[in-house]
Amino acid sequence: MAINDDECWSRVKGRLRSNVGEDVYSSWFARMDLERVSDGAAHMSVPTRFLKSWIQSHYADCVLSCWQAEVPTLQRVDLTVRSPIRQAALMKEGKVPAEDLRGDRNVTRPLSAVRVNGMPTADSADAFGPSPLDPRLTFESFVVGRSNTLAHAAAKQVAEGRRGDPVMFNPLYVHAGVGLGKTHLLQAVTFAGNASGQRKVLYLTAEKFMYGFVQALKSQTALAFKETLRGIDVLVIDDLQFLQGKSTQAEFCHTLNALIDSGRQVVIAADRPPSDLESLDDRVRSRLAGGLVVEMGSLGEELRLEILKSRVAAVRVHHHGFDVPHAVLEYLAKSITHNGRDLEGAINRLLAHNTLSGQPVTLDMAEREVRDLIRPQEPKRVKIEDIQRVVARQYNVSRSDLLSSRRTANVVRPRQVAMYLSKTLTLRSLPEIGRRFGGRDHTTVLHAVRKIEALVGKDPVLADEVELLKRQLQE
Repeated sequence: MAINDDECWSRVKGRLRSNVGEDVYSSWFARMDLERVSDGAAHMSVPTRFLKSWIQSHYADCVLSCWQAEVPTLQRVDLTVRSPIRQAALMKEGKVPAEDLRGDRNVTRPLSAVRVNGMPTADSADAFGPSPLDPRLTFESFVVGRSNTLAHAAAKQVAEGRRGDPVMFNPLYVHAGVGLGKTHLLQAVTFAGNASGQRKVLYLTAEKFMYGFVQALKSQTALAFKETLRGIDVLVIDDLQFLQGKSTQAEFCHTLNALIDSGRQVVIAADRPPSDLESLDDRVRSRLAGGLVVEMGSLGEELRLEILKSRVAAVRVHHHGFDVPHAVLEYLAKSITHNGRDLEGAINRLLAHNTLSGQPVTLDMAEREVRDLIRPQEPKRVKIEDIQRVVARQYNVSRSDLLSSRRTANVVRPRQVAMYLSKTLTLRSLPEIGRRFGGRDHTTVLHAVRKIEALVGKDPVLADEVELLKRQLQE
């Protein structure tokens, strides 16, 4: 490995440490090593499969952005598990501690501190253990704004419930894009519920649920796995969009039904509404949609400013001399619009610069340090429901007409236009679009798309109508 690769990796580690904080860096990145940089990729290695899976699931974008800040031409980061021979060589070089050779059990120590009342202690071999919790993610540190008020209120009500109380919203389903606070709310529910001592609350990612189920099948303890889950008072599942496998989904469906039917609370988070989880079984989607479905919207500028102030206040508890002028906070709130994690990363960078260089935080320094976090505004995410509503209004028909089996000319054309827009403006598949238009076959959708494409090319009036609809939907 060339010396410049070593130096580059050293700078990337510094960026990672600034972005995620010292505790997170020590837990998940301290054992990551650079193998080589070649063919537009940084080839990294870690000692265990668990660590590889966790970093890929939770920090892949963060690692890549830190690399690209140093090597703009880098296209990807490849993460592998080190062989025992390579691991031993690194140990001799003093790059990793000797205990890493013991495998997964070492890197999962942070899990052992997390215990659910009455539940076994967790480690990597324990199918019943909870997913790790971040002690900073509590209701006290959650900043409430217009985009998340309803989700916060519903989560708070769940957390304050007692065993035997009637369950109002079941399941509570929260969906939002990346970095908008879903995981924060779910972990806050878990912390508050367990702290009260009134109920057993178990927090699992979808990945950990799948892992636990597969391990239980392998060890022939599936019945104990099911009984443990169904003995929980509040089951909290994060990142449901990652739930895969027919048998795992079937078990999740049975567990969901058993808990809801017995009056136990279920709280779920995902990056999209239940109707858009195409990989899930129809029965699961239907059950999820039957509860309270709450969307957490994007962070407005006022809310971003409050989040920044909250983060600075939290940092000042340990770094009393850290001060960020209000003008800098306003600049960050106005410029960093993508998600809350970027806001936290910005504060971490300012803190690192301030503590390591001893220089005060200024507007010039902030502009320099966070320039890669200022991303172009993403286009509005268009939903099929929005398309149906706008098209129905444009052609003076009802949304139910678009979903019906009516074949009159004044309904067929708007329906085809709506299907065409659904295919061109969303990422939904043809079968999913057909399902959202009254359960039609995907071939019907394909016919509509091709029909409108052909007509737009030779009918200027229709072409203008379609462009107008697109502008209305994307404004």
